[in-house]
Amino acid sequence: MSLTLKVRVPVRAKISAVGTYVPPKLLTNADLEKMVDTNDQWIQERTGIRERHIVDPGVATSDLAVEAAKRCLAMRGIDASEIDAILVATVTPDMTFPATACLVQNKLGAPHAWGFDLSAACSGFVYALQVGAKFVESGAHKKVLVIGADVMSSIIDYTDRSTCILFGDGAGCVLLEPCEGDEVGLVDFWHEVDGSGGASLNMLGGGSLHPTSQETLDKRMHYIHQDGQAVYKFAVRKMAEAAEKILERNGIEGSELACFIPHQANKRIILSTAERLGMPVDSVIINIDRYGNTTAATIPLAIGTALEEGRLKKGGLVLLASVGAGFTVGATLLQWEF
Repeated sequence: MSLTLKVRVPVRAKISAVGTYVPPKLLTNADLEKMVDTNDQWIQERTGIRERHIVDPGVATSDLAVEAAKRCLAMRGIDASEIDAILVATVTPDMTFPATACLVQNKLGAPHAWGFDLSAACSGFVYALQVGAKFVESGAHKKVLVIGADVMSSIIDYTDRSTCILFGDGAGCVLLEPCEGDEVGLVDFWHEVDGSGGASLNMLGGGSLHPTSQETLDKRMHYIHQDGQAVYKFAVRKMAEAAEKILERNGIEGSELACFIPHQANKRIILSTAERLGMPVDSVIINIDRYGNTTAATIPLAIGTALEEGRLKKGGLVLLASVGAGFTVGATLLQWEF
């Protein structure tokens, strides 16, 4: 007896809905002035950040993710029971296990969905976006939620002025579905990893190498540590390189893009990348002033900002780009379809 296999015709995936959420509590530069030796002018000049949103005690990454997912489903007008898979990009999971995706699936009430977490720091969302797209393109799934969510305040040392000024909490979610008719959707991606950069941005405590102990707590190993100069130099170079490579491969000039949505780590990095691509500033989405660096949530939050500002139009070419701890690098080219 032989099996008759159905051959699935590849289709493209598209973003069909977006939802974002940030906790209501604000941590302003003025607040930070009372906590560490810094000031509003210094922070804004070097990073572009005015304020960031911070969770209340007891609010976890899954809580933010669920709120973003609910808003995404509401935009599309569908129920969570229609979702096939849930991918959560995060470096601040609620706990080591189970995966945050499992918690989101349960809280969201998505009985037919499976899922998992993906860890790629600030590039996590663009990495998860491509994984989700492949499920759709293969024909395996019709509706996939891709979520970028992080509670960075849970791993920030608020006595370290080099890191505590940078990060905020937030979540963003997109729904991936198959393209219809002449829709194009997600066109191409370019991803890289340079593991030699791992020493420049990390959190050393809590894993199998340095399990939680009194020593790791005393050494403050459960907080973010970074070599700011090394990270900045790498990010300035690699975000632009990844963006250039994907545009060149597809025969597109930066001036042809309707919208550039970069990771929101530093305003100077964003503007430097846009200039190198030959893009006018008014086509670049910048919301770091309001949210700070929310790690995996920055790009979906920025997609939400672009929608709110009317900067995303059906048929427009959009470029996403990011650099994160690892080091990880990611860029995605897509056509907006709603």
